[in-house]
Amino acid sequence: MHFVALCTDKPGWVQTRLDVRPTHVEWLGANAASIKVAGPFLDEAGAMTGSMLILECPDRAAAQALLDSDPYAKAGLFSSVELKTWRWVVGEPKA
Repeated sequence: MHFVALCTDKPGWVQTRLDVRPTHVEWLGANAASIKVAGPFLDEAGAMTGSMLILECPDRAAAQALLDSDPYAKAGLFSSVELKTWRWVVGEPKA
């Protein structure tokens, strides 16, 4: 199953994001089999304000557990995380 995670940063937490980012990027690489797409949301000035991830996990519980292991989540960066079940229709990579 695929899931989309929409994560919104807490206002004023840009420095936390920057401080934790190297560990977060390592986590992305270590979980590349399950994280199909990931990247930050940007404001008009180009500052990072959140994250979007597309996950492939056996079920919602596995997707949530993966998100809970994100260093950003552990640092308390997000004011909200929305996890949606999603069907990939266009542009799916070949297995």
